[in-house]
Amino acid sequence: MSTPAEAALEPQDDVIAERRRLTNLAYRLLGSPAEAEDAVQETYARWYALSHGRRAAVDNPAAWLTTVATRVCLDQLGSARARRERYVGEWIPEPLPDRTEWGLSDPADRITLDESVNMAFLIVLEAMTPAERVAFVLHDVFRYPFADIATMLDRTPAACRQLATSARRRLRAARTAPPSAPNRTALIRDFKQAWETRNIDALLALLAPDATLVADGGGLVGAVLRPLEGATRIADYLLFIATKAPALTLLERTVNGTPGLVAQTAGRTVTVAAFDVSDTRVTRIWAVRNPEKLGAWQWAAAEEEEDGA
Repeated sequence: MSTPAEAALEPQDDVIAERRRLTNLAYRLLGSPAEAEDAVQETYARWYALSHGRRAAVDNPAAWLTTVATRVCLDQLGSARARRERYVGEWIPEPLPDRTEWGLSDPADRITLDESVNMAFLIVLEAMTPAERVAFVLHDVFRYPFADIATMLDRTPAACRQLATSARRRLRAARTAPPSAPNRTALIRDFKQAWETRNIDALLALLAPDATLVADGGGLVGAVLRPLEGATRIADYLLFIATKAPALTLLERTVNGTPGLVAQTAGRTVTVAAFDVSDTRVTRIWAVRNPEKLGAWQWAAAEEEEDGA
């Protein structure tokens, strides 16, 4: 391990500048900002545990950091699968807010909100094997060559190419063609209004007949334990929620880069809903209610309230 004096002599900017990219990579691999941050912290801990001489001998620190972060994430994916088998109800990746919508531009928000973090995409990633997920994300999202990925996964480039191909197959099978962004926004706004006014006919018109709703309470709050299938069952459930919680406030917010809804009670976020849509109807709803997954939303709401005070 290097001494503080040795560390002070080293150029740190290039290494520290990799943090945002590593965080983006880790979130896409793990589906949790907290787990992603832990993986990045562990990666840097291993880097700074090297002696000054060993760090100086690394020709490409960025590649070294990526390799270590990937392997840390692989280890976490293995243990996460075991934990999720014990999870109460359905598990949904932790939703991310667009903090600029709350009047904020926090530089600590390092995860880029693009198509590769929308909820539908992350759900498909969850269905992949850890190796498929790593090969696909590194190659198709971050554009790493298969030769580099082979080193990280300890497999041949041909095997990594096959893993990515298999992952793409899964993605194509699950993907629907999204409408334009303005249409998507209008659809979610209409859905919000129908829910607020308890208009069951409007809800049924906005839901695809075979729509699915998945809720994640983690056993900590009330939530349906199995997916609800069919427009009628979903509409009835939403009306039940509206009747049971008349003080619920719905807000239009970006959830993982796409239009979604946030439900609040007394200024506290209790549900974050992400949507998948096709043509002019909602096909899938993911409602995250587990309070352990809503920390970023509580922080954003509190900051917005302070700014408006």
